[in-house]
Amino acid sequence: MHALEWGRRDSGRVVVCAHGYSGNARDFDFLAHELSQRSRVICPDVAGRGDSAWLASPLAYHFGQFLADFRSLLVRVGAKEVDWIGTSMGGLLGMLLASQPGSPIRSLVMNDVGAYVPLDALQHIGHNLAAPDRFDTLAEVEAHLRRTHRDWGEITEEQWAHLVRHGARRTEDGYRLHYDPRIARVMQPMPFAPGLFFWDAWYRVRCPVLLIRGERSEVFPASVASTMLAVKPGAQFAEIAGAGHAPALMSSGEIALVRDFVFGTGADRSVSRNSAAPSASPTHAY
Repeated sequence: MHALEWGRRDSGRVVVCAHGYSGNARDFDFLAHELSQRSRVICPDVAGRGDSAWLASPLAYHFGQFLADFRSLLVRVGAKEVDWIGTSMGGLLGMLLASQPGSPIRSLVMNDVGAYVPLDALQHIGHNLAAPDRFDTLAEVEAHLRRTHRDWGEITEEQWAHLVRHGARRTEDGYRLHYDPRIARVMQPMPFAPGLFFWDAWYRVRCPVLLIRGERSEVFPASVASTMLAVKPGAQFAEIAGAGHAPALMSSGEIALVRDFVFGTGADRSVSRNSAAPSASPTHAY
């Protein structure tokens, strides 16, 4: 399992940023750079994504394996307690880990995912995973990513270039996306399944939580968000205007929203979409 580390290793606070199903650690570069000013930030590549190894069998790509990998990573970096920021799948993994006895998670940000994910949303995610085996040029990669990431909200040209640079890898005859194509097959839901239910885990979460929802999101319906808040009235909630699934967490306003929750300074719910590029790189890689 590959992971990038930002900030000082002797920082008293550790933040983990967990990406979505087809994402990778570099999705969080803008956010990690900001958070690393006050904490140590760990951004892993989930198995089969980014620079982490591909698993021998596609059947091994499941939440049980991912949670075991994350627990091993936390032992490796020596983190007994972490703030967890998870987008989509990363948010679900954080919720599952936070629901366990003796959880290392002291605060949780769930970015555009909830305790129930509808079937049609799963099918949409699965459709977006379908991609050519190879691309001739980076321009073709960019066109593909602009289509599959169109719901991330407003993204600057510089940020698009960043996503393309880290979302594909060079091959002998072109480029391929930076994840194992077999994860697309694993994502195909059973046609008779109504969706994914995680309510039991949500009931057991005890740490402070910030729920973030894209205004147009079908993965995290407003009805699911309102029910989660009814179950846990102490949870915080913010909605990102103009975004679907899932807000990129790259703009200055979105970064401030997460930063202020994690560091306990109070969240500003008015979200602006201007952000500078990170001026530093990760300090270590595992």
